[in-house]
Amino acid sequence: MPPPTFSPLPEYQQHTPDDMKRRAAEFYADIRRRRTVRQFSTRPVPREVIEDCLRAAGTAPSGANIQPWHFVVVSDPAIKRTIRVEAEKEEHEFYHHKAPQEWLDALAPLGTDEHKPFLEDAPYLIVIFAESYGVLPDGRRVKHYYAQESVGIATGLLVAAVHHAGLVSLTHTPSPMGFLNEILGRPAHERPFLILVAGYPAEGATVPAITKKPLEHIATFI
Repeated sequence: MPPPTFSPLPEYQQHTPDDMKRRAAEFYADIRRRRTVRQFSTRPVPREVIEDCLRAAGTAPSGANIQPWHFVVVSDPAIKRTIRVEAEKEEHEFYHHKAPQEWLDALAPLGTDEHKPFLEDAPYLIVIFAESYGVLPDGRRVKHYYAQESVGIATGLLVAAVHHAGLVSLTHTPSPMGFLNEILGRPAHERPFLILVAGYPAEGATVPAITKKPLEHIATFI
């Protein structure tokens, strides 16, 4: 195995402490406006916007730099319709048969149910797959380390990028999600991670009246 090669740290920009404080405060002020939306407009979004959001997601760190993610961007109305039909089948089972009452009680403040019109209304469904292993040209498998963690980080960057672009999003996880492989023609070594619904909010869209935990409840400095 050849030794690793290194290059100088590219394009690092150092800021003064005051600038760092300002930049951190500005980012927080912007990202705190992000809300999960379930009512989407059918208004089209330029594909270039989604492409750059995905490029941002692709900068995420990953175990051994494997980059074990694949994003399928769905805008075709017929495919979105098929995804909605299959997702609502799973969601009906969840809400009416599978979910324990404790889970349903936890979801109650969000007002969710098995009906998912946003899967058709939004201009884009970004279906995120995690590659549990790679496949070499000769058919041999190569294990991907920390695939779920890596894809989770990339997804977080994608959510932030979509918000930064001026759009809204929703993370949707019907369970199970195996139907997505079949609909989208993805191989067995890719496992659906979630569907990120992206677009503009519908006129008059509302969100649940909930809050986020304050810093002292989510962080400890020692």
